Amino acid sequence: MNRFDLGILIQSFIELTAALPLTLTVGVMAMGIGLTVGTLLSVYRYLYRGPIDKLLAGYVSFFRGTPLMIQLFLFFFGLPQIMPLFGRMNAFQASILIMGINASAYVAESIRAALSSIDSLQHDAGLSIGLNRYQTMWFILLPQAMRVALPTLGNTFIGVIQGTSLTFMLGLNDLMGLAKMRAASNYRFFEVYLAVGLMYWIITIVLSKLNDQMAQKLKGEAN
Repeated sequence: MNRFDLGILIQSFIELTAALPLTLTVGVMAMGIGLTVGTLLSVYRYLYRGPIDKLLAGYVSFFRGTPLMIQLFLFFFGLPQIMPLFGRMNAFQASILIMGINASAYVAESIRAALSSIDSLQHDAGLSIGLNRYQTMWFILLPQAMRVALPTLGNTFIGVIQGTSLTFMLGLNDLMGLAKMRAASNYRFFEVYLAVGLMYWIITIVLSKLNDQMAQKLKGEAN
């Protein structure tokens, strides 16, 4: 029976750092897409009511209510069958796009909830000084909503980073993809997967600290 080997754990941890830039790149770019699309969705749903709003609500419900793994498989392997154009995407592009779409659903709900928490008098005040509804949203309501939603958005980003651990199933050599290859080559599954787990844990701790600091800073400025 093989015993735990600290040296292999340390070696695996060092080797896995080679995939860290790719993992962070996918996470940051996916969050950028999620933040952009999610903000637009939340603003539209806040300003308008009607059939399109119902459709967007279904979009949010689907991507929040189904596992990310299914979404990755559905859009990377399934969608090209009916829309060949999507078959031209490589694993890197598909990972960013699909995870960005997934993140947008969570961002949309966070910002929409933040917008709903703002006093309606803020909207009326914007209109009273000559701003139209779009200018009022951009200059008055949305900045306040972003401050309120920041802690939740930070948690969404952490979720996106952790979600990148599934992209190896599309063939991406990120942290989990590299860990899988290392474990298959040396059969030290415990040490290798513990190393990748520790790496994700450290990333989560760092991002959580940064998120808390930003939230405290904004709270101090508000006071």
